[in-house]
Amino acid sequence: MDALFVSLANIVGASVDQIKLISCLLIAYPLGSVFIRIPSSQPNLKHLFSVLVSFFFFIPVLKLQWGFIQLLLSILGTYYIAANVKGSNMPWIVFTFVMGHLTVNHVIRVIYGLSYETFEVTGPQMVLTMKLTTFAWNVYDGRRPAEDLDKWQLQKRVTTYPTLLEFLGFSFYFPGILVGPYLDYASYTSLVNETLFMFAEGKPSKPMRRVVPDGRKRVAYRKMLSGLVFLGLFVVLNPSFYFGIAITPWFLEQSLVYRVAIFQLVGFIERCKYYAIWTLTEGASILTGLGFTGYGPSGESLWEGAANVKVRDIELPPNFKVLLDSWNINTNIWLRECIYKRVTPKGKKPGLRSTLLTFLTSAFWHGIASGYYLTFIFGAFVTNAARLCRASFRPLVLPPPGAPITVTKRVYDLLGTFLSILLLNYAAAPFMLLNYTDSIEAWSRLGWYGFWIVGTTIVLFKAGGSKYLQGLHKQQPKVAVDAGKPQTPGPYVVPPLGVSC
Repeated sequence: MDALFVSLANIVGASVDQIKLISCLLIAYPLGSVFIRIPSSQPNLKHLFSVLVSFFFFIPVLKLQWGFIQLLLSILGTYYIAANVKGSNMPWIVFTFVMGHLTVNHVIRVIYGLSYETFEVTGPQMVLTMKLTTFAWNVYDGRRPAEDLDKWQLQKRVTTYPTLLEFLGFSFYFPGILVGPYLDYASYTSLVNETLFMFAEGKPSKPMRRVVPDGRKRVAYRKMLSGLVFLGLFVVLNPSFYFGIAITPWFLEQSLVYRVAIFQLVGFIERCKYYAIWTLTEGASILTGLGFTGYGPSGESLWEGAANVKVRDIELPPNFKVLLDSWNINTNIWLRECIYKRVTPKGKKPGLRSTLLTFLTSAFWHGIASGYYLTFIFGAFVTNAARLCRASFRPLVLPPPGAPITVTKRVYDLLGTFLSILLLNYAAAPFMLLNYTDSIEAWSRLGWYGFWIVGTTIVLFKAGGSKYLQGLHKQQPKVAVDAGKPQTPGPYVVPPLGVSC
């Protein structure tokens, strides 16, 4: 089997591990169609099918025998802890167990100097960490009074503890086991027993022949085609356009304007590989039935719940918040529901403490390279600056209710798009360069433009700009939405600008 992968790797100029990963993602498509054809009256067959397919990916294809065993140990450990520890510390014990295990493997990866071209256990383990810690919180919520839970906690709580086979099927759900998307246990069980399709919003355009809505394959294979297009763009253009270009002698010979401009193209090409793998896994997940979100106005089935990325909202975002909310969507949900909310004392609003703890969690989850921390720290300042702009400037450009969008509002949106992309590519560079020296060198060759934009913004607002603009708000007529009110911080308080699972 390896001979085929080696030949393909030589043809396209990729590593063997990368070819194997893409092959697994594509193989998941026909297997997804098999999964959904297993009757819901035979749930154990579906659980077993997922476990066996994941076993096939890890052992014969990827040759990660020890990695598979490590994942299994994390799964069994979580299963035991969640079942036998009844107190409020149970989720944190699970968190310490699985996150500690992940961190050890991150350290090993750094010690051995493994590059992004090498696929090893930390990628799947990052996905599994989100799954297992979420499961622990869902079990804990199932033991709490319903009146103490918010909407998400009430929907996702686990009141009946799963059998070992059910838990293994959930943990090894094959379309997302390698690079995501991660899903919670309630979503998995609703997929297996097909209740996911029984409480949909809207109505189909024609009578249903079976429980699973029509249109699933059309959407899934469009996702596959989109993923392959992004993959093709990356394979063809990445040898010439990559973040490491910033530390080459050629880059320094160019004018500052050209360097900044070419860096924006570099950022898009680098993101294409993540658009590719996340879109491919989304399509395979849709074929199993995951991601169904109801019916559209014309009765067409909608499959938007398995997305981990919204490409258009990242490349053409109206503001930085929309950009962050559209990148690594499932990790955002995990950080919000399992960290940000959980570290906030009952009866109090999330504050600086919650933000910092969420930031630290995200940083450790990604790894230990210094580049990750440069990205996250800078991203936190970008988020703060963006929030100040949104609260102070946006109310001044919004038209009154019922009025058409003004030229000023369009200019505001265009400027927001332009600055968001500039800051995204600036902040993401250290995440890809990894080490401190190269990251600082790249930023310096870009004229430190990210720091100038963000630093100037924060200083102006803190020096009286916010107070002055708030005074102008009082002279404005009421707008269509209460955009001037500071928004409750969501998962974007820790910008997921990096390239994680």
